[in-house]
Amino acid sequence: MRTQANAKADNAAALTPPRSPWRVVSVKPQANFRLWVEFQDGTAGAVDMDAFVHADDAGVFASLADPARFAEVFVDYGVVTWPGELDLAPDAMHQAILETGQWVLA
Repeated sequence: MRTQANAKADNAAALTPPRSPWRVVSVKPQANFRLWVEFQDGTAGAVDMDAFVHADDAGVFASLADPARFAEVFVDYGVVTWPGELDLAPDAMHQAILETGQWVLA
């Protein structure tokens, strides 16, 4: 049987967001379909999506080839996101930026 003190501790833990180093805290659209991202652990760098959004096989990401649409980027629960539930994998982004200072999607 749980004590009341344990129940409160469990509830507090459930409300605290995970502290993964790859959680994005800031994203800023840049020229030429690039982003500047900053992560919870202080890592920061560029994401180059120019070739990706203009590729023949861009799929749902082809809509981001419109500069106005691309500029609608925001952070949702630590993930780079656009309206319509388009998002990027923050863990892969973090790893590439940590290693090279940028993540180039092709």
